[in-house]
Amino acid sequence: MLGRMTAALSTVAVGAALAAGGVLATPTQAADFNFRAIVGPDLNDEDYDGIIVFKDYVESRSNGRIEIEIFAGTTLCANGAECLQGISDGTLDVYISTSGGAAGIFPYVQVFDLPYLLRDDRVAEAVLTGEFPYVIRDKALEDSGGTIRLMTIGNTGGWRNFANTQRVVRTPSDMEGLKIRTIVADLPQELVKALGASPTPIPWPELFTSFQTGVVEGSKNGITDIMGMKFPDAGLKFVTLDGHAYMGALWWINNQRFLDLPDDLKVVMVNGFTELQQATFASPKRKSIQAYQDFVDIGGSLYVPTPEEKAMFREAASPVYDWFKDNVRGGPEVFDALVAAVGEAEAEIDRLNALAVQ
Repeated sequence: MLGRMTAALSTVAVGAALAAGGVLATPTQAADFNFRAIVGPDLNDEDYDGIIVFKDYVESRSNGRIEIEIFAGTTLCANGAECLQGISDGTLDVYISTSGGAAGIFPYVQVFDLPYLLRDDRVAEAVLTGEFPYVIRDKALEDSGGTIRLMTIGNTGGWRNFANTQRVVRTPSDMEGLKIRTIVADLPQELVKALGASPTPIPWPELFTSFQTGVVEGSKNGITDIMGMKFPDAGLKFVTLDGHAYMGALWWINNQRFLDLPDDLKVVMVNGFTELQQATFASPKRKSIQAYQDFVDIGGSLYVPTPEEKAMFREAASPVYDWFKDNVRGGPEVFDALVAAVGEAEAEIDRLNALAVQ
Protein backbone atom coordinates (compact mmCIF):
# COMPACT_ATOMS: atom_id res chain seq x y z
CA MET A 1 0.00 0.00 0.00
CA LEU A 2 2.77 2.45 0.99
CA GLY A 3 4.66 1.67 -2.22
CA ARG A 4 1.63 2.44 -4.41
CA MET A 5 0.92 5.63 -2.45
CA THR A 6 4.55 6.75 -2.74
CA ALA A 7 4.60 6.16 -6.48
CA ALA A 8 1.40 8.14 -6.93
CA LEU A 9 2.64 10.98 -4.78
CA SER A 10 5.93 11.08 -6.64
CA THR A 11 4.06 11.66 -9.90
CA VAL A 12 2.03 14.45 -8.34
CA ALA A 13 5.14 16.00 -6.79
CA VAL A 14 7.10 16.01 -10.05
CA GLY A 15 4.17 17.51 -11.93
CA ALA A 16 3.79 20.22 -9.31
CA ALA A 17 7.47 20.98 -9.48
CA LEU A 18 7.35 21.36 -13.23
CA ALA A 19 4.32 23.64 -12.93
CA ALA A 20 6.22 25.75 -10.42
CA GLY A 21 9.04 26.22 -12.88
CA GLY A 22 11.54 23.93 -11.17
CA VAL A 23 14.42 22.46 -13.14
CA LEU A 24 14.14 18.72 -12.66
CA ALA A 25 16.99 16.54 -13.79
CA THR A 26 15.97 13.39 -15.65
CA PRO A 27 18.75 10.82 -15.30
CA THR A 28 19.41 8.68 -18.37
CA GLN A 29 19.69 5.64 -16.11
CA ALA A 30 18.42 4.62 -12.70
CA ALA A 31 19.96 6.62 -9.87
CA ASP A 32 22.29 4.93 -7.42
CA PHE A 33 20.73 6.80 -4.51
CA ASN A 34 17.16 7.99 -4.11
CA PHE A 35 16.12 10.50 -1.42
CA ARG A 36 12.52 11.39 -0.53
CA ALA A 37 12.19 15.02 0.58
CA ILE A 38 9.13 16.24 2.51
CA VAL A 39 8.10 19.90 2.34
CA GLY A 40 4.92 21.81 3.16
CA PRO A 41 1.94 22.14 0.82
CA ASP A 42 2.65 25.71 -0.38
CA LEU A 43 4.38 25.51 -3.75
CA ASN A 44 5.00 29.27 -3.73
CA ASP A 45 6.93 29.62 -0.48
CA GLU A 46 10.66 29.79 0.21
CA ASP A 47 10.81 26.19 1.46
CA TYR A 48 9.66 24.95 -1.93
CA ASP A 49 12.02 27.37 -3.69
CA GLY A 50 14.83 25.89 -1.62
CA ILE A 51 14.03 22.25 -2.30
CA ILE A 52 13.75 22.87 -6.05
CA VAL A 53 17.19 24.51 -6.05
CA PHE A 54 18.52 21.60 -3.98
CA LYS A 55 17.03 18.98 -6.31
CA ASP A 56 18.41 20.63 -9.43
CA TYR A 57 21.87 21.08 -7.93
CA VAL A 58 22.23 17.58 -6.46
CA GLU A 59 20.87 15.70 -9.46
CA SER A 60 22.91 17.67 -12.00
CA ARG A 61 26.18 17.74 -10.03
CA SER A 62 25.95 14.03 -9.30
CA ASN A 63 25.36 13.28 -13.00
CA GLY A 64 22.11 11.56 -12.08
CA ARG A 65 23.63 9.27 -9.45
CA ILE A 66 21.34 10.91 -6.87
CA GLU A 67 17.63 11.41 -7.43
CA ILE A 68 15.51 13.65 -5.19
CA GLU A 69 11.77 12.96 -5.00
CA ILE A 70 9.75 15.87 -3.62
CA PHE A 71 6.55 15.26 -1.66
CA ALA A 72 4.60 18.41 -0.81
CA GLY A 73 2.00 18.18 1.93
CA THR A 74 1.22 15.96 4.89
CA THR A 75 0.32 12.62 3.30
CA LEU A 76 3.52 10.80 4.26
CA CYS A 77 3.66 12.36 7.73
CA ALA A 78 1.32 14.74 9.52
CA ASN A 79 3.41 16.83 11.92
CA GLY A 80 6.92 17.55 13.10
CA ALA A 81 7.17 14.72 15.59
CA GLU A 82 5.83 12.16 13.12
CA CYS A 83 8.02 13.37 10.26
CA LEU A 84 11.16 13.40 12.40
CA GLN A 85 10.33 9.89 13.57
CA GLY A 86 10.18 8.93 9.90
CA ILE A 87 13.60 10.46 9.36
CA SER A 88 14.92 8.51 12.34
CA ASP A 89 13.35 5.24 11.13
CA GLY A 90 14.58 5.75 7.58
CA THR A 91 11.10 5.70 6.06
CA LEU A 92 11.72 9.34 5.07
CA ASP A 93 14.99 10.92 4.02
CA VAL A 94 14.85 14.75 4.06
CA TYR A 95 12.49 16.95 6.07
CA ILE A 96 12.19 20.64 6.91
CA SER A 97 10.86 21.79 10.27
CA THR A 98 10.39 25.06 12.08
CA SER A 99 11.83 25.36 15.57
CA GLY A 100 8.36 24.72 16.95
CA GLY A 101 7.98 21.60 14.84
CA ALA A 102 11.17 20.06 16.20
CA ALA A 103 11.06 21.36 19.78
CA GLY A 104 9.21 18.32 21.12
CA ILE A 105 12.23 16.16 20.27
CA PHE A 106 15.05 18.71 20.32
CA PRO A 107 13.83 21.42 22.74
CA TYR A 108 16.97 23.56 22.42
CA VAL A 109 16.08 24.50 18.82
CA GLN A 110 13.69 26.99 20.45
CA VAL A 111 16.76 29.21 20.71
CA PHE A 112 15.51 30.69 17.41
CA ASP A 113 12.36 31.83 19.17
CA LEU A 114 14.35 33.87 21.68
CA PRO A 115 13.75 37.56 20.97
CA TYR A 116 16.13 40.22 19.72
CA LEU A 117 19.30 38.10 19.60
CA LEU A 118 19.83 38.54 15.85
CA ARG A 119 19.81 42.19 14.84
CA ASP A 120 19.32 41.81 11.07
CA ASP A 121 19.57 39.50 8.06
CA ARG A 122 23.28 40.03 7.64
CA VAL A 123 24.04 38.90 11.18
CA ALA A 124 21.58 36.00 10.98
CA GLU A 125 23.05 34.74 7.72
CA ALA A 126 26.62 35.05 9.00
CA VAL A 127 25.72 32.99 12.06
CA LEU A 128 23.88 30.33 10.09
CA THR A 129 26.66 29.92 7.52
CA GLY A 130 29.25 29.61 10.29
CA GLU A 131 29.90 26.92 12.88
CA PHE A 132 26.88 27.48 15.12
CA PRO A 133 24.58 25.00 13.28
CA TYR A 134 27.07 22.23 14.05
CA VAL A 135 26.35 22.72 17.76
CA ILE A 136 22.72 21.82 17.11
CA ARG A 137 23.69 19.08 14.64
CA ASP A 138 25.88 17.34 17.19
CA LYS A 139 23.30 17.57 19.95
CA ALA A 140 20.55 16.25 17.67
CA LEU A 141 22.71 13.34 16.56
CA GLU A 142 23.40 12.47 20.18
CA ASP A 143 19.77 12.80 21.26
CA SER A 144 18.48 10.74 18.32
CA GLY A 145 20.96 7.92 18.79
CA GLY A 146 22.82 8.92 15.65
CA THR A 147 19.80 8.75 13.35
CA ILE A 148 18.79 12.38 12.66
CA ARG A 149 21.32 14.78 11.16
CA LEU A 150 20.86 18.53 10.73
CA MET A 151 22.15 19.57 7.30
CA THR A 152 21.50 23.31 7.24
CA ILE A 153 19.40 26.11 8.70
CA GLY A 154 17.70 28.47 6.29
CA ASN A 155 14.81 30.89 6.59
CA THR A 156 11.06 30.37 6.31
CA GLY A 157 9.08 33.59 6.14
CA GLY A 158 11.53 36.31 7.10
CA TRP A 159 11.10 37.83 10.56
CA ARG A 160 8.38 37.66 13.17
CA ASN A 161 6.94 41.06 14.08
CA PHE A 162 4.17 42.09 16.43
CA ALA A 163 0.90 43.01 14.74
CA ASN A 164 -2.42 44.03 16.26
CA THR A 165 -5.90 45.39 15.65
CA GLN A 166 -5.86 48.21 18.22
CA ARG A 167 -2.98 50.70 18.04
CA VAL A 168 0.55 51.54 16.95
CA VAL A 169 3.07 49.80 19.20
CA ARG A 170 6.23 51.86 19.63
CA THR A 171 7.52 50.65 23.01
CA PRO A 172 6.79 47.73 25.34
CA SER A 173 4.36 49.89 27.31
CA ASP A 174 2.13 50.00 24.22
CA MET A 175 1.79 46.21 24.45
CA GLU A 176 0.18 46.45 27.89
CA GLY A 177 -3.02 44.43 28.06
CA LEU A 178 -3.14 43.35 24.41
CA LYS A 179 -4.34 39.78 23.88
CA ILE A 180 -1.63 38.28 21.67
CA ARG A 181 -2.08 34.97 19.89
CA THR A 182 0.65 32.41 20.54
CA ILE A 183 1.10 28.74 19.86
CA VAL A 184 0.65 26.29 22.73
CA ALA A 185 4.24 26.51 23.94
CA ASP A 186 5.84 28.02 27.00
CA LEU A 187 8.52 30.18 25.41
CA PRO A 188 6.36 32.46 23.21
CA GLN A 189 3.92 32.81 26.09
CA GLU A 190 6.76 33.86 28.40
CA LEU A 191 7.82 36.48 25.85
CA VAL A 192 4.35 37.97 25.52
CA LYS A 193 3.98 38.12 29.31
CA ALA A 194 7.40 39.76 29.67
CA LEU A 195 6.25 42.55 27.35
CA GLY A 196 3.11 43.17 29.41
CA ALA A 197 0.60 41.58 27.04
CA SER A 198 -1.67 38.58 27.55
CA PRO A 199 -0.72 35.36 25.70
CA THR A 200 -3.71 33.57 24.18
CA PRO A 201 -3.07 30.21 22.50
CA ILE A 202 -5.22 29.91 19.37
CA PRO A 203 -4.96 27.29 16.59
CA TRP A 204 -3.73 28.82 13.34
CA PRO A 205 -6.91 28.02 11.33
CA GLU A 206 -9.01 29.86 13.93
CA LEU A 207 -6.94 33.04 14.00
CA PHE A 208 -8.85 35.00 11.33
CA THR A 209 -12.16 34.58 13.16
CA SER A 210 -10.46 35.28 16.48
CA PHE A 211 -9.33 38.69 15.19
CA GLN A 212 -12.84 39.42 13.96
CA THR A 213 -14.47 38.57 17.27
CA GLY A 214 -11.84 40.11 19.52
CA VAL A 215 -10.80 36.83 21.12
CA VAL A 216 -7.28 38.01 20.31
CA GLU A 217 -6.04 41.47 19.34
CA GLY A 218 -2.61 40.68 18.02
CA SER A 219 -0.11 38.09 16.86
CA LYS A 220 3.58 37.58 16.14
CA ASN A 221 3.95 36.71 12.46
CA GLY A 222 5.83 37.47 9.28
CA ILE A 223 4.24 39.83 6.77
CA THR A 224 3.80 37.13 4.11
CA ASP A 225 1.75 35.05 6.54
CA ILE A 226 -0.30 38.11 7.52
CA MET A 227 -1.15 38.93 3.92
CA GLY A 228 -1.47 35.32 2.78
CA MET A 229 -4.09 34.69 5.45
CA LYS A 230 -5.85 38.03 4.71
CA PHE A 231 -5.66 39.08 8.35
CA PRO A 232 -6.18 42.79 7.50
CA ASP A 233 -9.70 41.81 6.39
CA ALA A 234 -10.25 40.64 9.96
CA GLY A 235 -9.10 43.96 11.42
CA LEU A 236 -5.32 43.58 11.72
CA LYS A 237 -4.12 47.13 10.97
CA PHE A 238 -0.89 47.79 12.85
CA VAL A 239 2.49 46.11 12.35
CA THR A 240 5.57 47.02 14.35
CA LEU A 241 8.77 45.96 12.59
CA ASP A 242 10.57 44.95 15.77
CA GLY A 243 12.01 41.81 14.14
CA HIS A 244 11.98 39.94 17.43
CA ALA A 245 12.63 36.49 15.95
CA TYR A 246 14.29 35.15 12.82
CA MET A 247 12.13 32.40 11.36
CA GLY A 248 14.68 29.63 11.08
CA ALA A 249 14.07 26.53 8.95
CA LEU A 250 15.88 23.37 9.99
CA TRP A 251 16.61 20.82 7.26
CA TRP A 252 17.11 17.26 8.52
CA ILE A 253 18.29 14.05 6.87
CA ASN A 254 18.47 10.41 7.86
CA ASN A 255 22.04 10.18 9.08
CA GLN A 256 22.76 6.68 7.81
CA ARG A 257 21.51 7.51 4.32
CA PHE A 258 23.94 10.42 4.26
CA LEU A 259 26.84 8.35 5.64
CA ASP A 260 26.19 5.63 3.05
CA LEU A 261 27.06 8.04 0.24
CA PRO A 262 30.57 7.94 -1.19
CA ASP A 263 32.68 10.91 -0.16
CA ASP A 264 32.31 12.75 -3.45
CA LEU A 265 28.51 12.58 -3.25
CA LYS A 266 28.55 13.67 0.39
CA VAL A 267 30.20 16.86 -0.80
CA VAL A 268 27.54 17.25 -3.51
CA MET A 269 24.82 16.92 -0.86
CA VAL A 270 26.49 19.39 1.49
CA ASN A 271 26.90 21.89 -1.34
CA GLY A 272 23.30 21.27 -2.39
CA PHE A 273 22.05 22.17 1.06
CA THR A 274 24.19 25.31 0.94
CA GLU A 275 22.51 26.28 -2.34
CA LEU A 276 19.14 25.56 -0.71
CA GLN A 277 20.06 27.74 2.26
CA GLN A 278 21.01 30.66 0.03
CA ALA A 279 17.72 30.36 -1.86
CA THR A 280 15.72 30.47 1.37
CA PHE A 281 17.69 33.48 2.57
CA ALA A 282 16.81 35.40 -0.59
CA SER A 283 13.23 34.32 -1.26
CA PRO A 284 11.50 35.91 1.77
CA LYS A 285 13.20 39.26 1.11
CA ARG A 286 11.77 39.39 -2.39
CA LYS A 287 8.31 38.19 -1.43
CA SER A 288 7.99 40.56 1.53
CA ILE A 289 8.40 43.68 -0.64
CA GLN A 290 5.03 43.22 -2.31
CA ALA A 291 3.42 41.98 0.89
CA TYR A 292 4.39 45.15 2.78
CA GLN A 293 3.24 47.34 -0.10
CA ASP A 294 -0.10 45.54 -0.26
CA PHE A 295 -0.53 45.98 3.50
CA VAL A 296 0.04 49.73 3.27
CA ASP A 297 -2.14 50.08 0.18
CA ILE A 298 -5.18 48.73 2.04
CA GLY A 299 -4.65 51.11 4.94
CA GLY A 300 -2.23 49.19 7.15
CA SER A 301 0.23 51.02 9.42
CA LEU A 302 3.90 50.04 9.56
CA TYR A 303 6.08 51.32 12.39
CA VAL A 304 9.86 50.88 12.62
CA PRO A 305 11.16 51.24 16.20
CA THR A 306 14.13 53.52 16.72
CA PRO A 307 17.34 51.91 18.04
CA GLU A 308 16.45 53.25 21.49
CA GLU A 309 12.96 51.75 21.32
CA LYS A 310 14.36 48.44 20.07
CA ALA A 311 16.69 48.41 23.08
CA MET A 312 13.66 48.88 25.33
CA PHE A 313 12.00 45.83 23.80
CA ARG A 314 15.12 43.73 24.30
CA GLU A 315 15.49 44.85 27.90
CA ALA A 316 11.85 44.07 28.66
CA ALA A 317 12.17 40.63 27.04
CA SER A 318 15.47 39.69 28.71
CA PRO A 319 13.86 37.51 31.44
CA VAL A 320 12.98 35.06 28.67
CA TYR A 321 16.69 34.30 28.23
CA ASP A 322 16.97 33.14 31.83
CA TRP A 323 13.75 31.17 31.49
CA PHE A 324 15.18 29.38 28.45
CA LYS A 325 18.43 28.50 30.18
CA ASP A 326 16.66 27.33 33.35
CA ASN A 327 13.85 25.32 31.74
CA VAL A 328 14.98 23.96 28.38
CA ARG A 329 17.12 20.84 28.20
CA GLY A 330 20.39 21.79 26.54
CA GLY A 331 19.38 25.45 26.72
CA PRO A 332 22.48 26.95 28.40
CA GLU A 333 24.95 25.36 25.96
CA VAL A 334 23.00 26.35 22.85
CA PHE A 335 22.21 29.85 24.15
CA ASP A 336 25.86 30.56 24.96
CA ALA A 337 26.97 29.22 21.58
CA LEU A 338 24.49 31.44 19.74
CA VAL A 339 25.38 34.54 21.72
CA ALA A 340 29.09 33.94 21.05
CA ALA A 341 28.45 33.42 17.33
CA VAL A 342 26.36 36.59 17.17
CA GLY A 343 29.09 38.58 18.90
CA GLU A 344 31.70 37.38 16.42
CA ALA A 345 29.44 38.08 13.45
CA GLU A 346 28.55 41.57 14.63
CA ALA A 347 32.19 42.44 15.25
CA GLU A 348 33.24 41.28 11.78
CA ILE A 349 30.34 43.04 10.05
CA ASP A 350 31.05 46.26 11.95
CA ARG A 351 34.74 46.00 10.94
CA LEU A 352 33.82 45.54 7.29
CA ASN A 353 31.32 48.40 7.45
CA ALA A 354 34.02 50.68 8.83
CA LEU A 355 36.23 49.78 5.87
CA ALA A 356 33.38 50.24 3.41
CA VAL A 357 32.63 53.82 4.42
CA GLN A 358 36.22 55.09 4.38
